[in-house]
Amino acid sequence: MGGDSKQDYLDAILPRYMTASKREKGIILREFCAVCEYHRKHAIRLLNQRKRGPTKRPGRKALYHSPEFLRALKRIWLATDQMCSKKLVAAIPLWLPFYERTYGKLSNKTTRQLLSVSAATIDRLLAKTRTKIRPRGWCATKPGSLLRNQIPIRTHNWDISQPGFMEADTVAHCGNSLAGDFIWSLTLTDIHTGWTEARATRNNGASGVIEQIKNIQSNLPFELKGFDCDNGGEFLNHHLLRYFTDHKPRIKFTRSRPYKKNDNAHVEQKNWSFVRQLLGYDRLNNPKLVELINNLYTEQWSLLQNHFCPTLKLLQKTRINSRYYKKYGTPKTPFQRLMESGHISKGEKDNLKKTHRSLDPFLLKRQIDRQLKAIFRMVIVTSNVRQRI
Repeated sequence: MGGDSKQDYLDAILPRYMTASKREKGIILREFCAVCEYHRKHAIRLLNQRKRGPTKRPGRKALYHSPEFLRALKRIWLATDQMCSKKLVAAIPLWLPFYERTYGKLSNKTTRQLLSVSAATIDRLLAKTRTKIRPRGWCATKPGSLLRNQIPIRTHNWDISQPGFMEADTVAHCGNSLAGDFIWSLTLTDIHTGWTEARATRNNGASGVIEQIKNIQSNLPFELKGFDCDNGGEFLNHHLLRYFTDHKPRIKFTRSRPYKKNDNAHVEQKNWSFVRQLLGYDRLNNPKLVELINNLYTEQWSLLQNHFCPTLKLLQKTRINSRYYKKYGTPKTPFQRLMESGHISKGEKDNLKKTHRSLDPFLLKRQIDRQLKAIFRMVIVTSNVRQRI
């Protein structure tokens, strides 16, 4: 008997089997096994699975299944540039008041769910929509050896319990080639609060780097007290050493150990989250882009990152045998850490609060997207002109 015939026979005896008594079911079952040459257990499963309806999902009823909740969660996650779930839990209360201004009012149930959802649940809900990590770029750090003996290596002698001690690094927007001139991003990150500022410069020459360092210093909400960098020639030069030495009050100028990226871990991790995530890995060599990128950094991107994007801070790291165990504090924004600091004056805190109250993260995000479209439109035009030449 073929498969179709067996199926037809099963369909024929099933109504009689379902209404039969226990003794009659045994007779039908033996007949079914003899005709179709099935094992008794397999025949029982075939007859019973038709009797059972669709099975219910085991466990408790899903709490976060409403379309409104999932839509709001995804919108906030995308607006924060796909922030990790542990930081997103801390960011949702900051972004939620502005969400209703942009997308309309949420129900009370959805609001409660957004404020109570855990990091593990966010990971599960967003697992299908996460994107893969982008490719890595080129390393453009060229060692400067002239002043290594005059600029000390920073160990653990800094007082990093207060803001003002910053790590610095540069990112090359060179595309696939380091030849010629192209735009560089200078990034400074405060060790204590995580406050980060970035500026673009035409190249990594000393004069351009010093000019942008001065610009960042004048816009910081705290006094610059220490400057720590890698061993690149854009930092280890007489011009920068003279500026920090002659500065009143004097700024501590130190460097990391050669080939030890972890010495500048606070700013190294910003190369992706603050620069590459915004501008990517394209080659930016049009001088007109410097002003556009600096306007993007100062007017929108730095405000969004420092006021509305929480960061994790390592509190403790212990080694047991060959494994390291790390303990992190509650995710907070650099703005929140500055508000909690006892080393910031009341006037500076009032200015920060005034700036914070005037900001809308969703509006900043839309402005950033418009700026990026203008920047990459110019990049495409420059690339097409170069190809014709």
